Amino acid sequence: MSEAKLNAPELALFHPAAHYDFPDEVLSDPQLSDAEKRIILSSWASDIFAVESCPGLRDIPGIGHTLRLADILAALRQLDGDDDLRHEEIDRRWWRPRRATETRRLSSC
Repeated sequence: MSEAKLNAPELALFHPAAHYDFPDEVLSDPQLSDAEKRIILSSWASDIFAVESCPGLRDIPGIGHTLRLADILAALRQLDGDDDLRHEEIDRRWWRPRRATETRRLSSC
């Protein structure tokens, strides 16, 4: 039995982390339909990949770095043709004031 090549172009939908590192790469792939792009980006936005201490970040298995949820949501809005909100506006929506007892700020959040 032969091994499947996970980086084969036709498997991009099934193993997107083997093909894409950023939401913009998903958007710019001409081989994917808008529906397929939406499937990949929506799966990346899922809470299942949320970094526990930083809910605005996503840790996708197979991608060597975290992704900002704001970037994923911006890519989804771009697919919908609704790219009016800027990243800063989305970031403000995800910002929550820290309690007074919390003095340390996480640099990656």
